[in-house]
Amino acid sequence: MKKAIVGVDIGTTGCRAVVYLTDGTALASCSTEYPMYTPQMAWAEQDAEEIYQAFRQVVSGAVIKAKLLPQDIAGIAFSSVFHSMVAVDERGQAISRLLIWADNRSQQYCEQLKQQQDAQQIYASTGCPVHPMYWLSKIIWFRKEQPQVFQQTAKFISIKEYILYRLCNKFLVDRSLASGTGLYNIHKCQWDTDLLAIVGITDEKLSTVVPTTHVETGILPAVAAELGLDSQTPVVIGAGDGVLANVGAGAVKTGQLTATIGTSGAVRVITDAPRVDPKGRTWCYNLTDQYWVLGGAINNGGVALRWVRDKFALPEQHVAEKLGLNTYEILSRYASQKPVGSDGLVLLPFFAGERAPYWNANARGILFGLNLNHGKRHIIRATLEGIVYRMFSIFTALEEVSGHVEEIRVGGSFTQSPEWVQIMADVFGRTIMVPDEPEGAAFGAAILGMYALGLIPDISSISNVITIKQIYQPAAENHARYRQLFSLYERIYWKLQDEFAEIAEIQRTWK
Repeated sequence: MKKAIVGVDIGTTGCRAVVYLTDGTALASCSTEYPMYTPQMAWAEQDAEEIYQAFRQVVSGAVIKAKLLPQDIAGIAFSSVFHSMVAVDERGQAISRLLIWADNRSQQYCEQLKQQQDAQQIYASTGCPVHPMYWLSKIIWFRKEQPQVFQQTAKFISIKEYILYRLCNKFLVDRSLASGTGLYNIHKCQWDTDLLAIVGITDEKLSTVVPTTHVETGILPAVAAELGLDSQTPVVIGAGDGVLANVGAGAVKTGQLTATIGTSGAVRVITDAPRVDPKGRTWCYNLTDQYWVLGGAINNGGVALRWVRDKFALPEQHVAEKLGLNTYEILSRYASQKPVGSDGLVLLPFFAGERAPYWNANARGILFGLNLNHGKRHIIRATLEGIVYRMFSIFTALEEVSGHVEEIRVGGSFTQSPEWVQIMADVFGRTIMVPDEPEGAAFGAAILGMYALGLIPDISSISNVITIKQIYQPAAENHARYRQLFSLYERIYWKLQDEFAEIAEIQRTWK
């Protein structure tokens, strides 16, 4: 009996591999980071080859740490960031940088699509609002702005497809990532030919779509040797990181919701069929043949706090390094020293435009209410609160669409800050549960892999082995204050629509 499965999570800023026994026990893990490049305003790129090398490093490292023989590993399963896109030639070689979800360069083509096409119908068909993070406008950008690259492109693929091609020499995409492109009809479960015609390609320029439980047997021998795997190790194609985070948290039943904050942030619930919001606030992505995930993601999660760290907390970074602490631990302590609501300071953390539920790439960050009594620690707390306001705005939309949420489970790096999780409990006015499984999407990938390989009967069965390590209860007085500030926060946003568009245009065009 094969003993273990490798769960791989290819994230926005780093890659992680974890070796699990089939009972869910983690044997070993390895992780590394890679850079994001922002050569121009609204651009967010990565190097696909750098990420592939990171993948090689973490998988081989985790296998070595696990001290297992190649024949002891039952399979390798993938989680991957949504919405990444790279142009490749016939040999799978990248001929462009990898555009990630935070890349808003195609905003002007989104606006043209909204004027020339039925944006509501596009959303109804794909489950993806018209927004520059999706492939719909990104491919148009390549056609208009880099026609030579567009003509030379054999395939437009995601970072997971790039890695899988290196492993198996096939262009395959799972139904989950396909459903997050804005080009896939979630009701017909196929590439949408009408939308492909709009962007100017055929399905030959895209990978073959397979279920998230699809298994490939046959890793190229040289690659298998580098990874410490047998060349016949089954490869489970897996799904997107957001939907697998639900699985990793054990939130796979009706009425369960997950909220995660890492570099970005997301709020999600599982449904048994594709579903869209009449108001267009949420997205809908595939998980398995039986499950779909309804949710919304924000651009400005931990990346907003990192901005505060880098711009305002250099002394704290030096102190943390000397004391062997994480700088974010110090920032969290600072935040705990200021009152609920940051003495009336409200941050709208739109540093990188915004996704759900407003879908406004022109939105920009705002600190509202500054006075002479406010200092650095107020700004830090207001940042934590402002990010949670963003999450709460999605939560309220999801409850309208999917029904009352009975249970909220959380994950991501923000759970390392008790103060931040308590802020979420107080803003939401709900009990917040922190599962004991820290790996999230990597664990979810492993669970999906176990299901695909017949090692467990259903992905929902794993909820029996996930326990809750901590529960946060909301304080009624704090919730009342936050409701007032959240109402103010929303009014500020809606009153500045023209100003957001104007300042975004200035930032794009002034040199």
